[in-house]
Amino acid sequence: MRNSTIFSGIIGLIGGAFTTLFGGWTAGMTTLVLFMAIDYVSGLIVAGVFQKSTKSETGALESKAGWKGLARKCMTLIFVLIAYRLDLLLSTNYIRDAVVIGFCANEFVSIVENAGLMGLPLPAPLKRALEVLRNKAEFEENANE
Repeated sequence: MRNSTIFSGIIGLIGGAFTTLFGGWTAGMTTLVLFMAIDYVSGLIVAGVFQKSTKSETGALESKAGWKGLARKCMTLIFVLIAYRLDLLLSTNYIRDAVVIGFCANEFVSIVENAGLMGLPLPAPLKRALEVLRNKAEFEENANE
């Protein structure tokens, strides 16, 4: 057997297991993973090219901040897995979808923030929505201290 055949088989097995674990591959999952990748790459661009990252003290690329971002993305997928398992437990089929949609919205906000840090002009309603979300997050953070 050729090495490429073995490698392809292993990748297929891992992909199949991953897909089964998350309850199948849906448009929502594709969208979430795509948004996560765009957010991560745009964050790298903000830090590496524009040096305006809010995740590091200097605004530049920092490996620790990058690893934290990847850890958060993994935790997002763990929440999707948990939601799918809850769907199975409760004989429902909407918890995973709701979690995926919520995380897609969160990734979208982060992508828009990154675009703003790059200097992309944002429409006024989008700026106001981001400001409201930031203020809400700061309020909740201060309330928890």
